[in-house]
Amino acid sequence: MRRVSSTLLSHLSHRRNFALHLPRNYIAPISSSLPTTDHHDPHSSLLRPCTKNHALLTKTHQFQTNQSQNLNTLVEKPAQMSSRQRKIKERSEIEEAFESAKTTDSMLEAFKDMESAFDERELGLASLKVGLKLDQEGEDPEKTLSFASRALNSLDRDEKPSLPVAMALQLMGSANYSLKRFNDSLGYLNRANRVLGRLEEEGFSGGDIGPVLHAVQLELANVKTAMGRREEALGNLRKCLEIKEMTLEKDSRELGNANRDLAEAYAAVLNFKEALPFILKALEIHKDQLGHNSVEVAQDRRLLGVIYTGLEKHEKALEQNELSQKVLKNWGLSSELLRAEIDAANMQIALGKFDEAINTLKCIVQQTDKDSETRALVFVSMAKALCNQEKFVDSKRCLEIASGILDKKETEKPLEVAEAYMEIAMQYETMNEFETAISLLKRTLAMLEKLPQEQHSEGSVSARIGWLLLLTGKVPQAIPYLESAAERMTESFGPKHFGVGYIYNNLGAAYLELDRPQSAAQMFAVAKDIMDVSLGPHHTDSIEACQNLSKAYGVMGSYALAIEFQQRVIDAYESHGRSAQDELKEAHRLLEQLQKKARGTFSNELPTRALPLPHTKSSQPNVPFSEK
Repeated sequence: MRRVSSTLLSHLSHRRNFALHLPRNYIAPISSSLPTTDHHDPHSSLLRPCTKNHALLTKTHQFQTNQSQNLNTLVEKPAQMSSRQRKIKERSEIEEAFESAKTTDSMLEAFKDMESAFDERELGLASLKVGLKLDQEGEDPEKTLSFASRALNSLDRDEKPSLPVAMALQLMGSANYSLKRFNDSLGYLNRANRVLGRLEEEGFSGGDIGPVLHAVQLELANVKTAMGRREEALGNLRKCLEIKEMTLEKDSRELGNANRDLAEAYAAVLNFKEALPFILKALEIHKDQLGHNSVEVAQDRRLLGVIYTGLEKHEKALEQNELSQKVLKNWGLSSELLRAEIDAANMQIALGKFDEAINTLKCIVQQTDKDSETRALVFVSMAKALCNQEKFVDSKRCLEIASGILDKKETEKPLEVAEAYMEIAMQYETMNEFETAISLLKRTLAMLEKLPQEQHSEGSVSARIGWLLLLTGKVPQAIPYLESAAERMTESFGPKHFGVGYIYNNLGAAYLELDRPQSAAQMFAVAKDIMDVSLGPHHTDSIEACQNLSKAYGVMGSYALAIEFQQRVIDAYESHGRSAQDELKEAHRLLEQLQKKARGTFSNELPTRALPLPHTKSSQPNVPFSEK
């Protein structure tokens, strides 16, 4: 993917008003015969091609018409320059040398010459251009940061908003991001965004600030994703797409890529419904512009297959995968083709076509290297198919082979290995090998904790460990993992994501198991509130959270509240019709039981109102550690 700085470097180089801040008397005619420069522009042409100023050395016409003159007079001596004029000319030549530099090394060499001829205040835009070039290459973020800082210090002196200042702030954000200083990066990018907002208010056109605004929004999305704040990052990616839609043709290939990027971001947070229209738009644009047999179309189809899988439309997913494979074969992209074939096998497993999946995987494994990560993934998928056929011995053997390969890749590819370990742990869990699953997930968690950009995965693994500990009766051990998961997942996906709701539901179950019904009721209330928003009040998981809340109030002896929530459970199940008859029957039984207990209770000290939700910090409910 092209780095943001490439676009900004091009934008900077083609704008005439982005020139070196020289004194107004910088361009002065050396003689009346020299080309003149617009005196209304106080800037030189540092960032645009310059024209050399040469004095006329010969006067051909005079030589032809006055041939009788002494030969010594045929050639005029050059006009004598003052020291001031000579200095101006030298600066002009140094400036031109910088402008004509194409490689990073030649640009740095020319910049050294500029440092001896210009003061620091005049080097702002030159520093910015060098910094953008370095950022484009991405090899030395420390040096990039140094030039970005020089540019910002030079350009940001009068506290007035300007496009160069916004670009310098964006470059500071990008360099800090490369150095994994995410909080610093976020600060500079937010300030750049504010500067651009002020410029918009002052009447700058979209053509002027559009590329810079897009770069800032894209970098904000990158930083927030790296910090685990994926829900917020989605907002920035949507703004990127809106900017593209305003500045590009509606069938632009680049607009297609922007739609695909947004679809991929939604898929990453498991929001496949939102992802679908964007990937379909990307596919439409790329087919029209590049034809059905392009790599871009193949990539679109593969992502569409993933999204259809997430929506449990497995037949459609397999169809898109097969179309993608045809293109990848035509282009000879063997590595991408192998991954697509593994995806196809997993789709066959989802459709219950286990024998077909195993045959597919047997063909793939013959094309892989003995110790390759791809080979490990093939064995993981094969284990899944065998597990579904209840061939547990064979399945475990496949998982052992996969783990043996992945063990050697932990340092080289920690993220890919962690993702594979998560899948392997789920297979062990399916076979009721809970201790093995927990041990592997803890190993995975230790790897993810070293990758700050994978906070969402860290939260997911913590939640899984907590749930398995709860399932195996290790309730006190489960609570810290669930609490950590709730914090990580809230920061990554927002406080109303359904995954956060499941974690709080499990926390409630843990507190209820420890005979702490008040804490349990608080957690169940949080879970119900989240699920009502994210899934709807009639979703089976939302109903279960409401049922748990009723149970917690019943244990507390708050029968009026318990009955109220149990009635809501009944109303919700009734909306499902015949498909929920058994659940409805059980809900009525529990309601009658609560009513009987309520009739035998006469204490006026029992709560008659729902417990308040826990205090929040950054939309994150804190878990109480003791009952009052």
